[in-house]
Amino acid sequence: MKRRDFLKKAGVGTAAAIAATTLNAPAVIAQEKYRWKMVTTWTPGLPVLLEGCKRFANRVKEMSDGRLQIQVFGAGELVPAFESFQAASDGTVECGSGAAYYWAGKEPATQWFSAVPFGMNASGMATWFYAGDGLKLWEETYAPFNLIPRPAGSTGVQMGGWFNKKVNKIEDFKGLKFRMPGLGGKVLAKAGATVVLTPGGEIFTNLERGVIDATEWIGPLHDMRMGFYQAAKYYYYPGWHEPGTYLEFFFNKKAYESLPIDLQAIVDAACVESDRWILAQFNAQNGTALQELIFKHKVELIKYPAEVLDALRPMAAEVVEEEAAKSPMAKKVNESFQALQKVVGTWGSVSEKEYYNIIQPDYPLKG
Repeated sequence: MKRRDFLKKAGVGTAAAIAATTLNAPAVIAQEKYRWKMVTTWTPGLPVLLEGCKRFANRVKEMSDGRLQIQVFGAGELVPAFESFQAASDGTVECGSGAAYYWAGKEPATQWFSAVPFGMNASGMATWFYAGDGLKLWEETYAPFNLIPRPAGSTGVQMGGWFNKKVNKIEDFKGLKFRMPGLGGKVLAKAGATVVLTPGGEIFTNLERGVIDATEWIGPLHDMRMGFYQAAKYYYYPGWHEPGTYLEFFFNKKAYESLPIDLQAIVDAACVESDRWILAQFNAQNGTALQELIFKHKVELIKYPAEVLDALRPMAAEVVEEEAAKSPMAKKVNESFQALQKVVGTWGSVSEKEYYNIIQPDYPLKG
């Protein structure tokens, strides 16, 4: 028998033996159960975000017939919000959820997996993850921390922030204490703002007490729930800093790889389902919430002046290049991101852009 044929047959035989062993021992495998904990950066009770984590856990439980059950904790219920990443990394818990730009202090490259100012929207980001090498690079970025990342869903285009003073020119950012994470925060710092990073649960109190002068969070649904309209007068758009912010699940590598292959597949499938569900929720609920903010709570909605956006754009490009130079991984990730944005942007300029400019009817806000 030729060696090639032997190896081929040996491979088939080994596979058959494994399959037979598996088929002959279903009871042993089926009875093995896994109990995980998930810690998050999301405030307890937060709709869509923490809700999405719990929905993910329920779907995993359903699809695994109870073999894998995940207990979800909001920020501060088990560990502080910004210790979620480390808790999963060191194996204190099996998994977590948050936004990758929170971990920029550990590795600058993490920021690209959440949002890039004047970068890609949700569709573009998903294209990078699933059709480009975005997810592969994300996995490579998290590997030194013993974590396996997965996209959890996008917020879509965010809002531009809450202010008590109008922003008419770029100089109006100078001296402003602004809560904004990620690359966007670094852009504002370049514009002269003092950037503050606090967990979501602390934003309203800080804004109300004057610890910060302005803030961004997510969009109308969550901003209204947080009560920002009670502490700030002006609501700006668009969210130039986060045009398609992605959320994440991250799994302790040892815990994930200890799962049987079918449970790993279930976890991955539930992540993809979550990805679709979360963006759908934002698209379905933000419009109604925006109407309520404007007509019930009398919030003044203001579009950033073109001259402000024109000034921020080159600053953003500078920040991206500066951050990309901070580590080999960040440089690699940025090159991939920029290349894919050009491809997506070329098509988008004659498809999505023109859809909103020409095809979709104009739907003005109504009280």
